[in-house]
Amino acid sequence: MLDAATSIRHLLLLIASSLLLSCASQADVPRNNTQPNQADASPSYHCDSASLSSIESLICQTPQLAMLDRQLADVYSLATAKAHNEHPPVLKAEQQGWIKGRNDCWKSDDKANCVALNYQSRIVELQARYRLMESSGPFYYRCDNQATNEVVVTYFDTDPASLIAEYGDSVSLMVSEPSASGAKYQGQNEQLWEHHGEALITWGYQAPQMKCIKLD
Repeated sequence: MLDAATSIRHLLLLIASSLLLSCASQADVPRNNTQPNQADASPSYHCDSASLSSIESLICQTPQLAMLDRQLADVYSLATAKAHNEHPPVLKAEQQGWIKGRNDCWKSDDKANCVALNYQSRIVELQARYRLMESSGPFYYRCDNQATNEVVVTYFDTDPASLIAEYGDSVSLMVSEPSASGAKYQGQNEQLWEHHGEALITWGYQAPQMKCIKLD
């Protein structure tokens, strides 16, 4: 069965691939607080359609999920405006793929939670990738005391907090996770754990952990 954690790991894999195609060209913009009114409990699509999937019907019946759908629709519209110079144009195809993945939540034991996690991850991805929220950075981390071994990190004021890290020719979106100390961010196969200007960074499946220092 497809649980929520598996759904999000699969989604992060899609995010990592898409970030390689387009992220660096987007300029920072002020915070975008795109938040639907809770009183409007309908999603962005028509709920009276006879062709709705079971998950789309669930969204229509669940006000919290309908709100997330409307929020994503607003964020997607802003991202589309920022993506007009993308070559190749990938955002529309990615969104169609994301919808298919969201609808696969019918396989989950907790369908509503699976859908909510998919929406939250997609919203964060688009807000960070297209610089729709306030950001800080880029910051440079020198790893394992090697001058040429650097990770470049930009932090985004999304909810939850996120970052985009660049290492060599690869890019990773990471999302904050609870941590006993410092700030911990997790991607598909990457992790950054920062505390007082120092960071432990893992890049790649079963890759060794790097000890990194933030440069002034």
